[in-house]
Amino acid sequence: MKIWYSQTLDNQSSMIELKGNRIRIGSSSENDLVLNHVWIAKQAAILERRGSSWELTALGFNEIRVGDKGLSNGQKVTLDTSLEIVIRPYTLTLDLPRIEVDEASAAHQRMDREMSSLMQKIHIEILSRMGADLKSIKPEKLTSDQLLGLEQMIEMLSQEAGLQSKGSLPLVNHLAGYATKSYLLDKVNPVDSSKETLLISNATWSRMVTAVPDREQELGTTSTYLYQLLELDKRESLQDKITVIDKSFFAQWKKVAESVHKEFRFYLANRYLKRQLKDILFGYGPLEDLLRLPTISEIMVVDREHIYVEESGKLQKSGRQFISDEVTISIIERIVAKVGRRIDKSEPMVDARLSDGSRVNAVIPPLAVSGPCLTIRKFPLRRLRIDDLIQKGALTQTASDFLRAAVLDCRSILVSGGTGTGKTTLLNCLSDFIPDNERIITVEDVAELQLNKEHVVSLETKKKSSEGTGEVTIRDLVKNSLRMRPNRIVVGECRGAEALDMLQAMNTGHGGSMTTIHANTAEDVIMRLEVLVQMAADLPVTSIHRQIGSAIDIIVQLERMRNGRRCVSQISEVVGCDPITSKVRIRDLFLLDGESLEANLVPTGHLPSFMGELIELGFLDLETFYEGAAN
Repeated sequence: MKIWYSQTLDNQSSMIELKGNRIRIGSSSENDLVLNHVWIAKQAAILERRGSSWELTALGFNEIRVGDKGLSNGQKVTLDTSLEIVIRPYTLTLDLPRIEVDEASAAHQRMDREMSSLMQKIHIEILSRMGADLKSIKPEKLTSDQLLGLEQMIEMLSQEAGLQSKGSLPLVNHLAGYATKSYLLDKVNPVDSSKETLLISNATWSRMVTAVPDREQELGTTSTYLYQLLELDKRESLQDKITVIDKSFFAQWKKVAESVHKEFRFYLANRYLKRQLKDILFGYGPLEDLLRLPTISEIMVVDREHIYVEESGKLQKSGRQFISDEVTISIIERIVAKVGRRIDKSEPMVDARLSDGSRVNAVIPPLAVSGPCLTIRKFPLRRLRIDDLIQKGALTQTASDFLRAAVLDCRSILVSGGTGTGKTTLLNCLSDFIPDNERIITVEDVAELQLNKEHVVSLETKKKSSEGTGEVTIRDLVKNSLRMRPNRIVVGECRGAEALDMLQAMNTGHGGSMTTIHANTAEDVIMRLEVLVQMAADLPVTSIHRQIGSAIDIIVQLERMRNGRRCVSQISEVVGCDPITSKVRIRDLFLLDGESLEANLVPTGHLPSFMGELIELGFLDLETFYEGAAN
């Protein structure tokens, strides 16, 4: 991309050529295009490729003009090369690079935008006609008469918006395709109403009271035909079936749509509008079907038009979007209200745990510059155990046997890794090895641990009240847990001054305690702990190293590979401090056998200093251990 820029009243312009799909503009030297002037914010704007077009987002409060349109504070516009961009006192002219367009994909995106615009119009009209009545309705107590009135109104408003006109046939086909796809997904992945999944609990509004039996039967026949066209019967796993539907459905739908009579397509289009708008009014909008899919582990709303998901460890665009920022915020409010929390301009950020253990983080303007954003880390319906991790290739049976022995021998274990590497999952699995007769105290910022033990006391931090009082931190809870006669203390994550209290607890008769920490390698864990401890007290580094050396026995390092695979990459023993340098010494016991994506965890040949104790107590059989290592 070439950008020409000049200051007002300056006859000479400068040109810069930049590469990449995301270009930052501002006065700070960290930007790709630096406009050095006191009037310009450090981060003034972002140019970003969005599919087949480029989009400008204004970041500061000072107005940026694109043609005759003024933007500020997170507002966006799709760019045209003929338009000048004015960031006072600079004027910019762009030579946007030509983007090779996938015509089918571009056409699909255009229809998505048209569909979103239609739903937005109908939604606004519904709110204007029955806004007060909607506020008084409790979704779980919706009557058939209320649903009937709402569905009839949606159908009437869709006609008023021109859905029945000749020119709307492409949009009708598009909506009908989504209706059939949604029906097909429900068919391969039926919702178990006996289980409460994330955010969904027998949604009464999902009933279609205006359903026509003959049309529904025809929908069933059509979906069965598409099931055969997509060859879903050849796919054994649910994940494979869902992937095929997501990627290949619309290519097959184009072949089928023209052979389906027009009245049926109109019925399907209205059916889809009713379902989506009811989800927006009472549920979680475009997130509803994503929440139902067991193959998705995380949902990330970047802004209203961009929703990403993590599936099999890989990030990908979901193809869903919200119809407006206002709807996005209302759905975020609905989610956090479910757990007694609130989010608004005075408290624009919230971190909450839902009833099924899943975690929600939401940020709205003014903190979220590009619009409200939301991250949902779904909790698996079935708690993973160590055997599941072995089956998935996260670690070996030999490493599992060693970790089991270390837990039984009351060795203090620290699990480290990056975000989303599975630290909490592994901590849950390791807790299964703790004997049933021991008392465990868990301490967490947001309770996520699910220890499958009877004698567990779970503690969770408390935020400040609206008056600014009543805050209880992890450090407060760690200190308090020492008065609760624990055998072991399990801290969900050490990320602050509580690291010092945790180390002291491990050094004062609470061996076998466990925690997690963010770090890239076992060696980095020591440096990270240094920083965290110094947040609590101004101690000499040598003193901190001695605390670490005597408190922690084992560091288990987790890593997420480029192909999405999560695995244990390193198991190391902390063997105390060097008497000369006073640095913490680490001995690697297990490492990956190479740098390939399929590398396995193998013993290094070093034995832990407490190996004799493990064998003597019968926690580990040396012969079996080496046989497993050889295999």
